[in-house]
Amino acid sequence: MKTKAVRLYGKDDLRLEEFELPQMKDDEILAKVFSDDICMSTYKAGHAGIEHKRVPDDVAVNPVIVGHEFAGEIVKVGAKWQDEFKPGEKFSIQPAINYEGGPVGILSAPGYSYRYCGGDATYIIIPNEVMEKGCLFHYSGDAFYPASLSEPISCVIGALHAHYHTTPGTYVHKMEIKDGGKMALLAGVGPMGLAMINYVLHREGPVPSFFVVTDIDQSRLDRAATLYTKEMFASRGIDIHYVNTGSGDPVATLMELSGGTGYDDVVVMAPVPAVVEQADAILGFDGCLDFFSGPRSSDFSARFNFYNVHYEAHHIVGTSGGNADDMKEAIELMGKGMDPAGLITHIGGLNTVIDTTLNLPSIPGGKKMVYTQVTMPLTAISEFEEKGRTNPVYAELDRLCKAHNGLWNAEAEKYLLAHADELK
Repeated sequence: MKTKAVRLYGKDDLRLEEFELPQMKDDEILAKVFSDDICMSTYKAGHAGIEHKRVPDDVAVNPVIVGHEFAGEIVKVGAKWQDEFKPGEKFSIQPAINYEGGPVGILSAPGYSYRYCGGDATYIIIPNEVMEKGCLFHYSGDAFYPASLSEPISCVIGALHAHYHTTPGTYVHKMEIKDGGKMALLAGVGPMGLAMINYVLHREGPVPSFFVVTDIDQSRLDRAATLYTKEMFASRGIDIHYVNTGSGDPVATLMELSGGTGYDDVVVMAPVPAVVEQADAILGFDGCLDFFSGPRSSDFSARFNFYNVHYEAHHIVGTSGGNADDMKEAIELMGKGMDPAGLITHIGGLNTVIDTTLNLPSIPGGKKMVYTQVTMPLTAISEFEEKGRTNPVYAELDRLCKAHNGLWNAEAEKYLLAHADELK
């Protein structure tokens, strides 16, 4: 059968093409994709081409489908998996399958490495290794967007699970953030920062008692404070502060807020040397610095105080994506009421993927959710009202979003998928 997909051929070379999928094998699954969230990691792959660690060397002749935060419905199941998966079931996928036999070895991942499996497509063939590694998940939610966002949520879940603290006088490392400790999230109200805030609010594991979120954009801070309020955090016993560090002495401000002790856990959400150094300066004793946001350049560096490594037990961690267990946790939390809709600021169709991907950092706002069965210009949710003056579909989308505190929602998604032809 034919599919339409955005494929990567090399540096800055993404193409929207229609082509024939190969015959599905008995150990594979044919699926229909409905949603894909465009990620900064795809932006990096789009600009890096074969220099990206997950992109095969032969993409110029064997292009790969991009997009790794996707969800959809199973269409046909090969004989090997018929006892576990059924046609018509919704699915979410964990792309970090860690499969040694893939196109680029252990780093192979859907959305980077596979010719026929990626999120920016109408139909795909899911390879056997995804199921073998337990990375295809049953999903029963009302909408597809939470399933797409379970991948970025799994990344912040994995990040906090990777934190650790020491036990003085022993060589035992206690994994996780410090329960009841002080935590700072720097440059923390971008899309992934919002995911981290949402996770801290809803997680069932250790939580801080004091939580500071910083940024230099007051409008983004205000939006975050509206989505995840002080009252919500207070109900979990967490004292949250949203702080603009765009002026003055950020280190002095943050240290004063901490009562002079510094922070047990500090997460850096932007690959900016000054932010990394700021994080280093506010660590408390046995503090863990989490460098979350991956840089594009292989020579990225920042100053780090090694006196404090020796005498104050400062340490650093970094993660690159979540694993299958993290994805399961994300899906379970969403089943218990954690809605990731606050991450989404733009909606678009498959036709918008190339421009959006290659220009992602210059497009303001949060996550850009693409519906691959839809042709629609990339549109900010805040623009629905204006566009609704001339198009009744946008008018209804605006009404539905306003009924949900201005956020994307299951009703809006269903309406869009039912009326997409009216947006062409």
